[in-house]
Amino acid sequence: MPGPQGPWEPVQDRVEQTGRAVVHTTWGQWLTPALLDPALRTLLGRDWPRYRQHPEAAGRLAFAVSRLVLKHTAAAALQVPADRLDLAYRLGGRPLLRGLDTDVHVSLAHTGELITVAVSRDGPVGVDAEPVDRPVPWPALREQMCTPQEAERLAALPESERAGRLLRLWTLKEAYTKALGQGLRRRFTAFGFTFDAEDGAALDGDEHGAWSFATHVVQDRFLVSEAHRHQPKPEPEPKQEGQRRRQAHAQGQGHAQGQPQGPQGQGPWSVSGGR
Repeated sequence: MPGPQGPWEPVQDRVEQTGRAVVHTTWGQWLTPALLDPALRTLLGRDWPRYRQHPEAAGRLAFAVSRLVLKHTAAAALQVPADRLDLAYRLGGRPLLRGLDTDVHVSLAHTGELITVAVSRDGPVGVDAEPVDRPVPWPALREQMCTPQEAERLAALPESERAGRLLRLWTLKEAYTKALGQGLRRRFTAFGFTFDAEDGAALDGDEHGAWSFATHVVQDRFLVSEAHRHQPKPEPEPKQEGQRRRQAHAQGQGHAQGQPQGPQGQGPWSVSGGR
């Protein structure tokens, strides 16, 4: 996404079609329009003091831009002005949007120049990003990150393939724990992933397929993974209960229009998408 002016229509279309969307950009693309925006303080809202108190200029600017990208992405998904959104944080730092009459989930990741935001109207979502050339020390991460089954499968890979699979596994676990709202507080060795013949990732033990995962290379330099838990659909209403509700509604309408009442007289969810 090149800047605050969008284009945001593809994000809106993606959310309408799939319930979620993922947006990628760089803080350099947003830096000038963000600093020149006279509404910067309003857009940052409760983050304004944190922005002003950041000890380093580069970190302060990156912080401001990442929050603006998050707000504008969520605003596009909801089709409301960005300055109407109130961004707050749960315990552990997970961002959330307050004061909405709809359930919207957001997740933020940044590494180097890259800023990635996921937004979902269809259940929790988490996103993580890492440089594709980030060193991944196999012996240390084997103990800190892998289940025994994952470690066995990784050990069987050629060394040239192991680093890429290990980095992908890291971003998937980060994205999953972010979607749970736990981040690094959940031990990565407590859950695992399996990869199918088409290299798709699945969460071990997710027998009902409640979770979906995706990983993409962005700008040829970053690995981005998304985790998404589908919002359970409401149970269908029993036929008799549905008929009773319709009858009650019709009787209520008749009462409102001054018509005779019967004896009962009873007056009812990204993007992106992928994670």
